[in-house]
Amino acid sequence: MLVSYNWLKEYLHIDDYTPADIAEKLTRSGVEVDILHELGEGIQGVVVGHVLECEKHPDADKLNVCQVDIGEEETVQIVCGAKNVGKGQYVAAAKVGARLPGDFKIKKAKLRGQVSQGMICSLQELGIEAKLVSKAYSTGIFVFPNEVTPGADALEQLNLNDTVLELDLTPNRADCLSMIGVAYEVGAILGREPKLPAPHVHAAGEDASDYVSVEVDDKEDTPYYGATIIKNVKIKESPLWLQTRLMSAGIRPINNVVDVTNYVLIEYGQPLHAFDYDLIGSKEIRVRRARDEEQMVTLDDQERTLTSDHLVITNGEKPVALAGVMGGADSEVHKGTVNILLEAAVFSGSVIRQASKHTGLRSDASTRYEKGVDPARVKKAGARAAQLIAELAEGDVLEGPVEVDGRDHTETKVEISLDRINRKLGTDLSGETVEGIFHRLGFSFTKTAKGFNVQIPSRRQDITVDVDILEEIARLYGYDNIPTTLPDSVTTPGGLTEKQVLKRKSRRYLESAGLSEAITYALTTEKKESALRPDWIKHDVSLALPMSEERSTLRTTLIPHLLEALSHNKNRNILDVALYELSSVFHTVEAEVTTQPDEKLYLSGALMGTWHEHPWQQERKPVDFFVVKGLVEGLMEEFDVEGDVTFEQTEISGMHPGRGARISAGSTDVGFIAQVHPSTAKEWSLKNVYVFELNMDRLCDKTKGDIRYEPIPRYPSITRDIALVVDDKISAGKLEAVIRSEGGRLLKEVNLFDLYEGDNLEAGKKSLAFSLKYLDPDRTLTDEDVSKVHNRVIEKLEAELGATLRS
Repeated sequence: MLVSYNWLKEYLHIDDYTPADIAEKLTRSGVEVDILHELGEGIQGVVVGHVLECEKHPDADKLNVCQVDIGEEETVQIVCGAKNVGKGQYVAAAKVGARLPGDFKIKKAKLRGQVSQGMICSLQELGIEAKLVSKAYSTGIFVFPNEVTPGADALEQLNLNDTVLELDLTPNRADCLSMIGVAYEVGAILGREPKLPAPHVHAAGEDASDYVSVEVDDKEDTPYYGATIIKNVKIKESPLWLQTRLMSAGIRPINNVVDVTNYVLIEYGQPLHAFDYDLIGSKEIRVRRARDEEQMVTLDDQERTLTSDHLVITNGEKPVALAGVMGGADSEVHKGTVNILLEAAVFSGSVIRQASKHTGLRSDASTRYEKGVDPARVKKAGARAAQLIAELAEGDVLEGPVEVDGRDHTETKVEISLDRINRKLGTDLSGETVEGIFHRLGFSFTKTAKGFNVQIPSRRQDITVDVDILEEIARLYGYDNIPTTLPDSVTTPGGLTEKQVLKRKSRRYLESAGLSEAITYALTTEKKESALRPDWIKHDVSLALPMSEERSTLRTTLIPHLLEALSHNKNRNILDVALYELSSVFHTVEAEVTTQPDEKLYLSGALMGTWHEHPWQQERKPVDFFVVKGLVEGLMEEFDVEGDVTFEQTEISGMHPGRGARISAGSTDVGFIAQVHPSTAKEWSLKNVYVFELNMDRLCDKTKGDIRYEPIPRYPSITRDIALVVDDKISAGKLEAVIRSEGGRLLKEVNLFDLYEGDNLEAGKKSLAFSLKYLDPDRTLTDEDVSKVHNRVIEKLEAELGATLRS
């Protein structure tokens, strides 16, 4: 909403406040002012000039030599190239030494041999946007429509000595989408009562009902419709004051009748529409829902196909306007219009919103209907417009209006107690202070035993319950005046949950390892989803009303989206990529989902290309299974997972059959690592991609919680190596588990350092070598101490797994 400071002064005495003061007070009270637009900023030395003579330039066909009276002793000669310059005009003339926007300085010059002592200006050259300039002056200089004293300040005449406040309104403050609404708001802040226009129409002897009848099909869609007939209007250019008011509000002047409807729109916040009465085609106005596939041409000359969701104004048969959005081209006011029908109506905001959204038409009128207009102000706005049209277009207003009134006149009343006000705001306001705030707001009230029964004016449709009253009292009393108090309750220190700690550790660890976080959609396609869906998930979660086919299914795994991200990078020649995502997946056991699916937190990663490279040493390490396994092992250590973490080779859906492993923490399955199957990777134009996926909910249950620190050992450790020959189907993890369980408290570390398969071993056998570190934190171990434990470990390996020492 653009608010002219000069226009606002007509309703409220604010001469003792600057525009900046008003902006600050509005912002502090909750109505934010984004920008102050100084219209005449940077302009100096522009006055009204009277063109006394205008002749063609002797040496240039497109130039004119003008003798201009600028209020000084001698006239000045100005060379002007505008096509519309002529003798007798009153124009805006920039004198020699004047400055225009952009720090453009006017100097005395010669144009094709003729002296030019200034410049005759267009509105664009005075800083007015081209889209706001009337078509009559869009390609030439501006000509004042009436006589003005030469030498007078042109900025004052054009209202360019004004400041415009740009309000950033929240959706609930539709009352401030009008000058009167802003006047009420500023008046409440300053404690001053606004002076509002009192429209009065002198009706001609005829009745409007002899010329038109009004019918409304549904009073829910159209609570009020009023039609005023104005005869014998003269369509012409609006007076300058009206044009400049509209331009300051961001509206382009068109003609006196249309400009009046736009003026009242800004003044009252009530949209109006003027029809050419003779082009309507009947003496009937009927407001109804459009028929499916019904068509009409709107004012922008576009043919619109309507539906039953749209509300239309008809002549009884065909539409002449899309209600609340835009008029029809067939009944538009034009230069030859003589008689008009002026519409003032209240339409359902939800219906107008649907029509505006469907047609792509968003106008000042539709914006106000969507947010809600004041139903009590609609007749006053219509009368105000009729009065101005009678004055500016010399029209005869017939007795009326002809109307259908289905408005709900029930007053909104809200009860609130003084105790509740002070308790909620933390204040100690007296009853007199609260009453004074109600008076400033223009809210009438009665005192009750409990407090106040406040009657809300219809212009404030945002106030419906007592907390809305609390907000009004707080902002009018002044947020700065509300005392600071500490919460009167038991306080507890803040902290992170176990899952939040785990999430932070995950991000910190993976990013320090070189992975980048990806954030992808939770929605995918059923095809992509099924390709990598976990085996135990039998059903997907499809949306009833998806936005598109690409976003029709909730994901059960994060892997497909990560593969999309890898493919996106690969297509842009970025071949070494390591990504992870920590987000939700959705699982269900129902073929047809009737209950909310389970939302689970998963951590997944996808890597391709080179893991690290040392060009100087000519070393290059591509991503492989063991790189990903090392990342996951580091994660498990970071999580301090309770129980043995094991990796068991297995086949996983969509993965390479020989390069996948299930991850378990104790007896709990927590995820997997694998290479994506070549045929699956090919669907994303990828190859040699390795992934991992972890169920963070299950891992959270396996973490030990508090970290316990142990002192650095004072005594030396003893290391023993063993090489074991076992069946090639026995994993190193099983061997390590037996070693750790039998090693007891003295065994501190177990590391696998060699695998051998080949000559000197039986078929189906392999050799695994482990390094075992023994340590007692309380004393120095002897060889005898270590040998006892070490021999017991070897005996256990032989008994349980058939392992033998390699000779």
